[in-house]
Amino acid sequence: MERYIDINDYNYELPDERIAKFPLEERSSSKLLVYRGGEITQSHFRSVGDFLPEGEMLVFNNTKVIRARIIMHKPSGARIEVFCLEPHTPADYERALAATERCSWSCIVGGSKRWKEGYVEINFCHEGREEWLRAYREGEKGREQVIRFEWSARMTFGELLELLGRIPIPPYLNRESQEIDNTRYQTVYSKFEGSVAAPTAGLHFTPELIDQMKGRGYRFGEVTLHVGAGTFLPVKEQDATKHPMHTEHFEIQLATLRDLLEKQGHVTAVGTTSVRTLESLAALGWRIRQGGTPDEGRTIGQWELYDLPADFTGAEALQELIGYLERAGLERLKCSTQIMITPLGYRFRIVSHIITNFHQPSSTLLLLVSAYVGEDWRAIYRYALDNDFRFLSYGDSSLLMK
Repeated sequence: MERYIDINDYNYELPDERIAKFPLEERSSSKLLVYRGGEITQSHFRSVGDFLPEGEMLVFNNTKVIRARIIMHKPSGARIEVFCLEPHTPADYERALAATERCSWSCIVGGSKRWKEGYVEINFCHEGREEWLRAYREGEKGREQVIRFEWSARMTFGELLELLGRIPIPPYLNRESQEIDNTRYQTVYSKFEGSVAAPTAGLHFTPELIDQMKGRGYRFGEVTLHVGAGTFLPVKEQDATKHPMHTEHFEIQLATLRDLLEKQGHVTAVGTTSVRTLESLAALGWRIRQGGTPDEGRTIGQWELYDLPADFTGAEALQELIGYLERAGLERLKCSTQIMITPLGYRFRIVSHIITNFHQPSSTLLLLVSAYVGEDWRAIYRYALDNDFRFLSYGDSSLLMK
């Protein structure tokens, strides 16, 4: 099938002053744009439960942002910034963050021209002892570097990042991370470390709002998708279908799959990362239907979901996944996804409604929004710009309901 998307058709004027550089004092006081079947209204996020259908299931991404930016120095004093993207050896987040002597990560290195050989390091004091963390270049992986870390302290690598690292706030904020980012660039329900960017649609929720919505009969489920730096990569090709989507790792519990099946037609994804995770399940369900296994070791391809039969439903996919896990005696499913959701006839099978922030012009996230609301994305963004909504990660929110 021939695919073409002119990315220029998804551009709009975003003045710099409309980008929210800092979070609001109160998370749930952000504005909420409500799109319902072509009609646009506005409210505040604390009232989101007044607009969702009764008994809706909201799905959070419970990933936690790690302090992935480390400022290190050569013995000569030259400053080198190392930005950890994803673990290389060991290859999964849990083991890499639990490593106690050494580990390797795929990283972006700032000032790499000044670092030709040897190591860079950071010295620090821990429990009254002088300690060090050193980094060595091991090779290249595309635009990234494979960096080996070694350290003297009796600490895990995750503990070292917590002590020495900085929260990697989005580059378009054009500022250094500050103390407020350590708490506000995390969702209140974040649990599992591994992201280098927050699932920002969830930043508007407070524990009080969640409890209030539970009291009104709303159900909540969780998935884990570790957000990579690729989410910020601009689409450089005029034909957006030529943009290579980044790979992100996710997992979901069997109990959540059962809840999703029960609530089919009433599933609200909180954020585009939850959308990508939930929609990826359809591909795994079809793999089981065809070959008896979801083949979790194989990444879900960029266009794989477009090749599914039109009559293969989300409910069928969930039934296949639940049956497979029950037969195998497993409680969770882990895989990675590279899916690209675009207006090219994409069919949403699991997700009914979407809560999401306002995204950058000419971005893959804007393509995802357009895949859901069609050309109405223009009216939505025009309304947001005309009514003083704040944009991007720390900005306001929207509830999209077809």
